[in-house]
Amino acid sequence: MDSKKVLKLFALIILCEVVGSIGVIFTYPAIPTWYAFINKPFFSPPNWLFAPAWIILFLLMGVALYLILESKSSNQKNLAIILFAMQFFFNVLWSFLFFGLKSPLLGLIGIIVLWFSILATILSFYKISKKAAYLLIPYILWVSFATILNLAILLMNL
Repeated sequence: MDSKKVLKLFALIILCEVVGSIGVIFTYPAIPTWYAFINKPFFSPPNWLFAPAWIILFLLMGVALYLILESKSSNQKNLAIILFAMQFFFNVLWSFLFFGLKSPLLGLIGIIVLWFSILATILSFYKISKKAAYLLIPYILWVSFATILNLAILLMNL
């Protein structure tokens, strides 16, 4: 791999890490205050687990985006990039809805939209690069778990 491609790969990974970390603006202030005192299910992971999980997921997203941008298939590439950007928007929006607004209900609605946007991105990526699509599977699995967690928190705090 030539140096321009390596630089592009690292730039896309950093972009995903930086954009993904925007949600921290809403998350961190709520963790020791609101989130610490709401009821959570027994399967709620420890708080320290979320940051490394998201760092890995954003890394995989950056690599997947790189594979799409480097692919030869151009007629479906624009749609794939738009879907990728949309799911990223919904990812950050979920943090605002759940933690920023302290609303498990709005968070649940947002994360369901996020889940479907990730699925659409995976299906779109699959048509261009199977590897890129496969790299997003841990992401949709994590968001599936987060959806169940969000629902449980909503129900436990009615």
